[in-house]
Amino acid sequence: MARKVKLTLIGGKTPRKRPANKRDWSKAKAAEFLSVLAETLNVSEASRRAGIAPVTAYRRRQTDAAFRAGWLEAVGEAYRRLELVLLERAFNGVEKVIRRRDGSEERMRVYSDELAFKLLKMHRETALESEAEFDTHEDEMEEIRERLIRKLQRLKQRDEARQAEPQQLRDGRPDRPAEVGVAGTSGKGDPEPTV
Repeated sequence: MARKVKLTLIGGKTPRKRPANKRDWSKAKAAEFLSVLAETLNVSEASRRAGIAPVTAYRRRQTDAAFRAGWLEAVGEAYRRLELVLLERAFNGVEKVIRRRDGSEERMRVYSDELAFKLLKMHRETALESEAEFDTHEDEMEEIRERLIRKLQRLKQRDEARQAEPQQLRDGRPDRPAEVGVAGTSGKGDPEPTV
């Protein structure tokens, strides 16, 4: 019985198959590489842990769209984590230990103004957009509030007029003229009184 040889598809101008090799990519190697890349943001370290050469990783990124998408996702994840760490350092500082000649130690928090300024510069545009959007929403809300108040006032006046109307009719003194419908009749089909 013939032993089946596992083949690997290799790219290039003319794609072809060749026998599998220990150095070939596997799903496990790709997953390990991307996991370490997301953790460290270091291609050399990710390649070392996955057991492949960095040049091979870069080549695969060029030829494999799924791997390229995974690479971008890993870099994005690492970048977001790094950004959070830097924000935490900018807000809370870093503990620094000062050792004196007499052997005593003093601990203090050190804040990096340079880091804070860089973060402010990076996020300034987004913050300004956010403020402008909030101001726009505030203006819109004020306009809506005013329209609602005017509408409620009109409804209240109409309600008061309807409540006052039956009382005026009972007293025999209508304050407003009858509605005119078809020519020569009031709105109820009765002939209009002549004056």
